[in-house]
Amino acid sequence: MHKNYKILIGIAFSPNLKSNIFEATRLANMFDAELVGVHVGKKSEKKKSDLKALLSEADSLNRPFKTIWKVGKPVDVILETCSEQKINLLILGAIQKENLLKYYVGSIARKITRKSPCSVLLLIKPSLIRVACKHIVVNGLKDDRTEETIKTAFVFSENLSCNKITIVEEVSQHELHVKVNDDKTLRKANIARERLTTRENQRVKNILDDINQKKITVKTQSIFGKRGYSIGHYAKVKRADLLIMNAPGKLGFFDRIFPHDIEYILSELPTDVLIVK
Repeated sequence: MHKNYKILIGIAFSPNLKSNIFEATRLANMFDAELVGVHVGKKSEKKKSDLKALLSEADSLNRPFKTIWKVGKPVDVILETCSEQKINLLILGAIQKENLLKYYVGSIARKITRKSPCSVLLLIKPSLIRVACKHIVVNGLKDDRTEETIKTAFVFSENLSCNKITIVEEVSQHELHVKVNDDKTLRKANIARERLTTRENQRVKNILDDINQKKITVKTQSIFGKRGYSIGHYAKVKRADLLIMNAPGKLGFFDRIFPHDIEYILSELPTDVLIVK
């Protein structure tokens, strides 16, 4: 991590604030980062003293805590603060399962994730006591941003003392180009699958050749299915502690109506999710 690494946490005086603060202070120390808190709303003596009391209960920070008080719309204030403070990582407490209305209207977490200038960590189960991160799942999509995302997974793995990473290569079914309706076409489909798996594994291997893997157990896994949905399901079934994904590219009108890769993940978070910018 570079010297001026900065983490931002949104401070909403909600029941989860204490556990969010505890998680954020632990992360800031692990990454040797400066922790900045932003509260959307008016500053008051009570809020100041409540926040001070919570911080005094959490792990003591290696670097001083900075608080920003700003009035405005939550999404705008958080995005402005990320840019103004040159934040590297934004931590958001997220709602694990959203109802259908929110899915289309878009929750604060979704809006921020789409527009954030920095990486976003969505916490679904913030804890007062540290829960060790034992398994990280990261996307290995064929995409320009994937190499950076995989490298970030190794940085997080090292800082969180996690020694298991699975790189999931999602391959969409239509890439098989085979319609299965008898034994012959089934064999053909299996051969096509094996070829695609070999191709994907080689592509990921080329990325891994440039990374110092230290004492980390690295596994690659090809999955055939709907992008975004498949990796989310895999992370859930394997009980991964952290899922790391590429940030979405520019989303068009149809992407807002129909789920995009990342939309599946955001509408039903399988675990804590890091979206890498």
